[in-house]
Amino acid sequence: MTTKEKPPVKVQIRNLYKIFGSNPASVLPHVEKGLGKTELLEQHQHVLGLNDINVDVREGEITVMMGLSGSGKSTLIRHLNRLIDPTAGKVLVEDENILDFNEAQLRRLRQEKMSMVFQNFALLPHRTVLENAGMALAVRGYTQADFEDEANKWLDRVGLGGYGSQYPHQLSGGQQQRVGLARALTSNSEIMLMDEAFSALDPLIRTDMQDLLLELQAELRKTVIFISHDLDEALKLADHLVILKDGYVVQQGEPQEILLHPNDPYIVDFISDINRARVLRVRSIMEQTTEPPADAAGEVDHDATLESVIAISGGDTSHAYRVMREGEQVGMLDMQALVRALVPAQAAEDGIRAGS
Repeated sequence: MTTKEKPPVKVQIRNLYKIFGSNPASVLPHVEKGLGKTELLEQHQHVLGLNDINVDVREGEITVMMGLSGSGKSTLIRHLNRLIDPTAGKVLVEDENILDFNEAQLRRLRQEKMSMVFQNFALLPHRTVLENAGMALAVRGYTQADFEDEANKWLDRVGLGGYGSQYPHQLSGGQQQRVGLARALTSNSEIMLMDEAFSALDPLIRTDMQDLLLELQAELRKTVIFISHDLDEALKLADHLVILKDGYVVQQGEPQEILLHPNDPYIVDFISDINRARVLRVRSIMEQTTEPPADAAGEVDHDATLESVIAISGGDTSHAYRVMREGEQVGMLDMQALVRALVPAQAAEDGIRAGS
């Protein structure tokens, strides 16, 4: 099987530090030498927001940056459109360091290159749904007559066709967030920043919004940077997952790879309660081969969940399946390998030690 070529890098974050306090530059050398967040506060009364962040955001992918409260994820996303300036480091958008931008360049970046979907919707209460959806174009100087068709198109796509004349207070929370998404799409920006965009919504509405984002992304292939504190949401949405703790990156990579190969006790604890059968995909545990297994019990798609394969097999661990992608075999899945993948690495190691 040929390795899928990676998309080009759209945004590069390089050696990014953010320290809050009276004189961040004076304590930066201590952080660079390894002083952590707790020690920096105790010894120098400064708060470490970001600690040497290095991330590549690839074009057309959803990069999810996640962590618990205080991990630095929201601080990080605000550096990408320079709502916050770093203490040190670079943010490159298409190889241009935005920290060197003047006011005009920065305004153009925010108005044309990037859009943002906020946790609290950030709609203007005195503007109609249509006017809110077209706000990015209005800021660029377009009249409502100019942007009305485009805004209505995206309102329709997010399930709000016919709501254009209403006001935000007449909508539910889920509907208001759909307006926020329509506004980002109407702007036609290449990069979408989404800061805890669905966390204020009820669980069922949140799931609907996640599904809507994935549906739109399959068609539009935007470069999306999504902030979340919810691991289930991150695993569902992410092409590339970045896990933060105390301002530094603990681990990043393809979500399936992180689940199967956590590199830190923090990650092991973080993923311990995940339903692995529902999240892991066949492609992550299959044996790559074009040779069909003897007595194959059937075929499964390379992107199917392990949960769906268990259902197909009826729980019979003696089966093996051909793994297919777009009508061609790309691998073989043995049910015993599937069962082994359901046991977290740390639990497996603990079991081995207990039996030795």
